[in-house]
Amino acid sequence: MPAELALKENIRYLGRILGEVIRNKEGEETFQAIEAIRQTAVKFHREEDPASAQRLDHLLKNLSSDQTIAVVRAFSYFKHLVNIAEDLSSPQSCTDEDRCEPGQLSYSLSQIEKKQLDPEEIAAFFSSALISPVLTAHPTEVQRQSILDIERAISSLLAKKTPGMSRQEAERNDLMLRGAITALWQTRMLRFARLTVNDEINNALSYYRMTFLDVIPELLQDFEREIGAQLDDAAYRLPNFFQMGSWIGGDRDGNPYVDASTLEQAIVQQAITAFEYYLGQAHALGGELSLTTHLVHVTPELLKLADESPDQSPHRQDEPYRRALIAVVSRLAKTCRELTGHEVNLRQISPAIAYACPDEFLADLKVIVDSLCRNHGEALIYPRLGKLIKAIETFGFHLATIDLRQSSDVHEAVIDELFLKSGHAFSYAELDEAEKIRVLLEELSQPRLMSSPFQEYSALAQSEMGVIRKARAVREKFGAHAVRQYIISHTETLSDLLEAALLQKEAGLSRGNWGSASIQMDLNIVPLFETIADLRNAPQIMDVWLKLPGVGHVVHHQGDQQEIMLGYSDSNKDGGFLTSNWELYKAEVALVKLFKRAGVKLRLFHGRGGTVGRGGGPTYQAIMAQPQGSVDGQIRLTEQGEIIANKFSDPRVGRQHLETLIAATIDASLFPQDQLSPARRRAFEMAMEELSTFAMDAYRSLVYETPGFTDYFFSATPISEIAELNIGSRPSARKATQRIEDLRAIPWGFSWGQCRLLLPGWYGFGSAIEKYLGAGDQRARILQLKEMLIEWPLFRTLLANMDMVLAKTDMAVAARYSQLVSDEQLRKTVFERIEAEYAATTRALNLLLESPVRLANNPMLAHSIRNRLPYLDPLNHLQVELIKRFRDGTADDRVKNGIHLSINGIAAGLRNTG
Repeated sequence: MPAELALKENIRYLGRILGEVIRNKEGEETFQAIEAIRQTAVKFHREEDPASAQRLDHLLKNLSSDQTIAVVRAFSYFKHLVNIAEDLSSPQSCTDEDRCEPGQLSYSLSQIEKKQLDPEEIAAFFSSALISPVLTAHPTEVQRQSILDIERAISSLLAKKTPGMSRQEAERNDLMLRGAITALWQTRMLRFARLTVNDEINNALSYYRMTFLDVIPELLQDFEREIGAQLDDAAYRLPNFFQMGSWIGGDRDGNPYVDASTLEQAIVQQAITAFEYYLGQAHALGGELSLTTHLVHVTPELLKLADESPDQSPHRQDEPYRRALIAVVSRLAKTCRELTGHEVNLRQISPAIAYACPDEFLADLKVIVDSLCRNHGEALIYPRLGKLIKAIETFGFHLATIDLRQSSDVHEAVIDELFLKSGHAFSYAELDEAEKIRVLLEELSQPRLMSSPFQEYSALAQSEMGVIRKARAVREKFGAHAVRQYIISHTETLSDLLEAALLQKEAGLSRGNWGSASIQMDLNIVPLFETIADLRNAPQIMDVWLKLPGVGHVVHHQGDQQEIMLGYSDSNKDGGFLTSNWELYKAEVALVKLFKRAGVKLRLFHGRGGTVGRGGGPTYQAIMAQPQGSVDGQIRLTEQGEIIANKFSDPRVGRQHLETLIAATIDASLFPQDQLSPARRRAFEMAMEELSTFAMDAYRSLVYETPGFTDYFFSATPISEIAELNIGSRPSARKATQRIEDLRAIPWGFSWGQCRLLLPGWYGFGSAIEKYLGAGDQRARILQLKEMLIEWPLFRTLLANMDMVLAKTDMAVAARYSQLVSDEQLRKTVFERIEAEYAATTRALNLLLESPVRLANNPMLAHSIRNRLPYLDPLNHLQVELIKRFRDGTADDRVKNGIHLSINGIAAGLRNTG
């Protein structure tokens, strides 16, 4: 059955079961009301019939309060079921071995062969490579864990539904699916209480248990074999180039609930998750490696390991592998208990000596590998033992590196207090930049500390220093990779980096004398450049940083490399979609040149979100669109919110996304698509600079310079209602104001998605194109823009993402939300400007893509979005009506509940919303 036909059948099948569940639980009248709304909405979208639109309005306005909730729930849950069906039929879940396309490792390997890269070049690439997805807990994932668990069960059952099933198997599968969908309908979708940081830690760890712990080692093991075969070296071993990262428990920027205790809780829970996996795998190995010395030989080292086993059973005296693994399990259980306090409930665990580090654990397993290899047992390594070794190499005892992050203004406040309490007669915060640098360098060179255990400090200073000191303790206990990066949000000046260095010194995370070759900093200082101005200043700040006395030695002890994080979200909120992308690109180009001159390896950390406005979009295309030299085998990038669930809830889909990340890093580093000549590049960059200027003017004119725009935004979107959702531990704004500047970029983008405007993903482009074409030879400029589209990955990816955003944008729906603005003149002024820019952007995109149809080059995605829209419209309509009632003072809990349910459903329908 063709994939598209199978998808349609699965969606109909799931929808039919949901309908039966609703009829059974809610009654025939409610079911018929929902069905009438569904059929009318579908007819309106297919035929664009005005009468259908009027009938839909009539049906929705005449719903009772209980029916309204039922309709919102029905359409929301149906979108969840559609997502499940689509994920199972997506290219990511396809297992066709004959496919060899960009984004697959088979394609990357074919390119290595085609380009005839020699083995030394390949080995050198992987020896210095680092690929690290970093999970964050930003509040855009609106699903409860219970809902996610049920949906995973539905996905698994639907995947098993194949034509080859027997009648009994098909009936059983159908009954199981009906049970799961019934449970879904009767399970509360919303949380009663706001998530805690501990909840977020546990949510993130669930993806390790369901996907990462099994899939990453399998993927790396298979990739190693494929490279070895290509190099004609069966013994080839990949270096440990893939590592997981996390912000959960260590990201304090704007989150008052993250402190030393959450950092400790995060690392302990991570370690327990890793140990439980290792113990399960090692225990299973003990059951599988039942080899007897009556039939095979073993190495002396294996016999020695077996003799260390507490197992004295006469039934296993001829089974040294089993005895050895009992010794391994006992030591591992002891290690888990000592590091985490967690007791492991496994039989045959006896007193043992804990492993001092993961390398000791690996050494025992490699004794087993060596014995198998020397005695014709190689085939026994791949199924489980080889995967376990890859897991330990990847996850260690810490599972994922936890980054610390805090805003530079908080650092400044703490440093100011430290100077004051240590007797200095000046206010550090009031010094100019040059004086700040001078006093910081002077203090860094002092052998003594400023802080004292006998001095009283503010709650802020105690909390901040407590986290950094806890990082030192965590590293001592779980290893250096447990906490490795210290990220400085809102890096604006050189002193911001030096403040982080001084805080490390105060916490005992630096050794040696500043300025001398002996100086070492345990945590890599990672500046995060977020706004347009910060991105423009980044090269200059880093140039001075690299030249400071002492920094060269610090960088040298970090492996002669420096990490820099780039903020997609705030640069977009600051300057708009086009300018954000362009300034990020320019900053990368300048930083690559700077670090190449300095002889220091640059690693970029991309703070990407779910929405296109926050750096979202297809991963492969995004990485391939990076400027030459900016990837160079190393990349870290955030995975946020509902994107984590979309990518990693299903192991098969998760494997393909991880494979795509590795493939993109290889291809962007070794086979970059950007092959422009210097003259061509200069011409394209000049055009882009001009476009960016026009786009930013248009965007800032609306968002920051239009009187009353903030009032419009807070009225015409459900931003206030989103802030009340219990979807994350972090407040929606950094400060208790209604300034756009203080609002977090995540709820900013999330809100525009809810009202179907998705403004951060396109606004300003239309004005930019119109002004650009009017500023010169129009025909020549159109030709150049089309050449940029064909030849320049940056421009091509930018337009492709905008094409997708506009396919989800609906001005008619957005107009309904504008009616929530009570000030009629403000509503008219702002919405008419947005409408005009939307029209201009649509014309511009049609011109460049040579098609009035959105996503003409991506029919699968276009089809998916078209099928979603009829089920989104009723949710949007009801959301507006419910918000009106709520803001007019209706205190009915059903109204508030309905708003939050509609937010959930719309987010599910749009998918990349956060």
